[in-house]
Amino acid sequence: MSEDIIPFKVAVPQAELDDLQRRLEHARWPEAETCTGWDQGIPLAYTRELASYWREEYDWRRCESKLNGWPQFTTSIDGVDIHFIHVRSPHEEALPLVMSHGWPGSVIEFHKVIDALADPTSHGGDAADAFHVVAPCLPGYGFSGKPDSTGTSVEKIGRMWGTLMARLGYDRYVAQGGDWGSLITQSMGMTETGHCAGIHITMPIVAPDEATMNDLTEAELKALEDMGAYGDKGSGYSKQQSTRPQTLGYALADSPVGQMAWVVEKFYFWTDCERGGQKHPENVLSKDELLDNAMFYWLNNAGASSARLYWESFDNPSMEPIGMPVSCSIFPREIFRCSKRWAEKRFTNLVYWNELDRGGHFAALEQPELFVQELRAGFRPMR
Repeated sequence: MSEDIIPFKVAVPQAELDDLQRRLEHARWPEAETCTGWDQGIPLAYTRELASYWREEYDWRRCESKLNGWPQFTTSIDGVDIHFIHVRSPHEEALPLVMSHGWPGSVIEFHKVIDALADPTSHGGDAADAFHVVAPCLPGYGFSGKPDSTGTSVEKIGRMWGTLMARLGYDRYVAQGGDWGSLITQSMGMTETGHCAGIHITMPIVAPDEATMNDLTEAELKALEDMGAYGDKGSGYSKQQSTRPQTLGYALADSPVGQMAWVVEKFYFWTDCERGGQKHPENVLSKDELLDNAMFYWLNNAGASSARLYWESFDNPSMEPIGMPVSCSIFPREIFRCSKRWAEKRFTNLVYWNELDRGGHFAALEQPELFVQELRAGFRPMR
């Protein structure tokens, strides 16, 4: 099979956008929730407001133009066509960096940070912190192809990214990720040790240290409390996607409102979006940003294919020790947060640790300047 790197531009046929318009115009709506707020999920009034904006004002061609402003490519790895953005820095000594998104995100999460990472001198930084940025769509996500058999776990994707970086000519590089990207990046810390010089993650997956259970800090207590709340009231999506992604896929493939609601709900619960006592995703992200991300799922019919990563990997995350250099940035509204002493039990070479005062699960979207600062600082010990 060809290992060619093929230039790519996003060019969605107008017929697909027209079909979306028709589906939005003829959406069938449920009755309103019987409670106040978001306790039963994304409220009817806001869903209708967002769908109306999608139908009447949203411009996909704007997003398409943004994407096509960066060099994009595809290449076949293990039988799957991988779509990726590849921005080479103007600084010759830049450090190659592969960045991994997660669910319900996409490479559009990085649209505010790619240029600053690649060209720091044009964005208030120093040339010594420059990166050659590689941002792939996960298999089954966005404009990447879809695996046609089982086995595409986070560990396999990590090895695929190793193949991708080698194919691009990068013998030494670093990796970064959030959400599923954190697990993919951590897996690279175990399998790609010959070429990956270190990793940065925003959601470290580690087990609480049993020896600390009788002496928990306030932050550790809050992290365990939030984890319990997630398990009790916030994890239903993961149970469905990790057990019956195909059944869910029929609804998401047929209804743009359903697909949009399925992913946008998480931006309410997982972002740091409370302002003045009012919590709302548009306190930190615009309608366009929310819908740009939803479009990555709708246009590519990726509801089922993206959910299958849960079926492959959700119930058996690796907790094996990682010995390569690791940097962690902990944002306060992250889903799973660990303490430094818990992290040190798994990451035996923890070279950078910082706990931020604002930001959530989608850090690159919510707090792009902080995110860029964290990557620059976190990767300095690995240059």
